[in-house]
Amino acid sequence: MTDPPVSTFLSKIRRPSNWRSIRIQPIQTQNIPATDMAVMSKSRIIGAIEIGTAKVAVLIGEITDRRSLSIVGMGQCSSRGVIKGEVVDFKAASDCAHAAILEAENRAGVRIEGVYLSQTGGHLSGFRNEASVTVSAADNRVSYEDTERVKTLAKEKQIPPERTIIHHIRRPFRLDGRLERNPVHLEGRRLEVGYWTVHGHASKVSDHIHVINGFSLHVDDIILSSLASGVMVTTQEERQHGVLVLDIGRGTTDFALYQEGHCYVAGVIPVGGDHLTNDLSIGLRLTASQAETLKLRFGSGVLQCRDRSQRVWLNGDLSIGDRQVSRYSIERILALRVSELFEVVRKALGANYVQENLGAGVVLTGGTSRLPMIDRAAQEVFKVPVRLGENPGWAHEELKQPEYATVLGLLNYGLNFQGENDSEPVRKSGLLGIFKTLVGA
Repeated sequence: MTDPPVSTFLSKIRRPSNWRSIRIQPIQTQNIPATDMAVMSKSRIIGAIEIGTAKVAVLIGEITDRRSLSIVGMGQCSSRGVIKGEVVDFKAASDCAHAAILEAENRAGVRIEGVYLSQTGGHLSGFRNEASVTVSAADNRVSYEDTERVKTLAKEKQIPPERTIIHHIRRPFRLDGRLERNPVHLEGRRLEVGYWTVHGHASKVSDHIHVINGFSLHVDDIILSSLASGVMVTTQEERQHGVLVLDIGRGTTDFALYQEGHCYVAGVIPVGGDHLTNDLSIGLRLTASQAETLKLRFGSGVLQCRDRSQRVWLNGDLSIGDRQVSRYSIERILALRVSELFEVVRKALGANYVQENLGAGVVLTGGTSRLPMIDRAAQEVFKVPVRLGENPGWAHEELKQPEYATVLGLLNYGLNFQGENDSEPVRKSGLLGIFKTLVGA
């Protein structure tokens, strides 16, 4: 039985034959260097869409024959119909996505046809699978066919029919136990490779894709959110030394663990900033909006307030209904939930989390990473250095905030996977090589 690939769903989402692209002069640009791209004779338009619990974000980029990308449009809409990264109200989510797409197109002065779409949600799971083969040549030199044979074997594990593969994330080859990035033509007897395979519930993945189907778009590829944001906020050196990236959004926490320059484990925890707000709401008997306001104004990832008598005003305007709330209680509730969130991530990593293998520590990104002192809370749980991620310098000023790491990563993915419609495009180094590894090429 063959596992249902994401392409099964992608092939169903194509624009009508009478859909036409309208190209107009862009209103603003931000140049991004590309890596090892084939020279293109004309500009191309690519789109990136993140459908999250907090927002739908859309970026439009123009790839030029100068091997650079200009961000020419951005659109955004506060999410509706999405809970914990999953679509629960199709019409509401679709309307929101369409509004964000239209805003991006209007700002760019272009009409997009295809997009790169992020994927998250608690329905996603992963497993490790490994395989080994004996080198076939008489002189024990590894051939390209040997590498393809062992990769095929390592991806053979079947999944239930209601699940679909999102990514095969390849780990480094090993030749007679030695780590080899490209073992072809090297001498050895036993060739090994492993994959971390991410899969999701087929209907939920399909729902995510079809949110934008009514807008006459096709999905060029689906990318796990943690893979997109992870590459944006870390360096190749950090990924080589070992680093854990946590993308903490409103409804989910996406994680990616890198070692030896490769992503070893990736997944999703259905816990995020909304859970902090909910705990405040219950613990202090507040509405969700009141709790969110207190979290933003007085929140902290660790308990700093030692004066249990200290009070803060709920609204701060002394209006009717305004009241005082214990600041100690606010910080204590948030600190407990934040610590629990990190403990859940560590438990999900299981034996894959080895403190000594995280030479570059932990990097936090996503909107909830803006909570003060959240890095200190993470350090207390993971026992390694923790820093807040920064989006790359080429990002436009309004995209500097951590909640845009994923959609920026999607756009970079699209930049580096553009080609001349070759069936097997050449992908070599930089982000290009990284993403090639991530998807198991």
